[in-house]
Amino acid sequence: MSIQESGEMYLETILILGKEGKKVRSIDIANYRDVSRASVSRAMGLLKENNYLDIDESGYITLTDKGDKVANAIYKRHLVLSEIFTSIGVSEDVATEDACRVEHYISDETFNALRKHFGN
Repeated sequence: MSIQESGEMYLETILILGKEGKKVRSIDIANYRDVSRASVSRAMGLLKENNYLDIDESGYITLTDKGDKVANAIYKRHLVLSEIFTSIGVSEDVATEDACRVEHYISDETFNALRKHFGN
């Protein structure tokens, strides 16, 4: 299964919430992303089925090694792109929004060229 943008966003959200020291449940993801619990539930089922995450008996969600690898790659892209955009004069809010959109579509080649060019 090739992971879609929405799946990447959910994995990144789990990573971010985990970095905040939270035990992550579907409701936390729904609140953070401002999406329905049904959407999160569907996505968690697909991500679990494809071995990107585990859900324990209490409903707590953790990333598998496979999911952690994807989440960290997307999160790193987000941080680097946000930094690049702000360095060229884009406001922080817009840079963050745009990075969130671009991070899922930019090729590795282009991303690495940007990192090299901007010294990230």
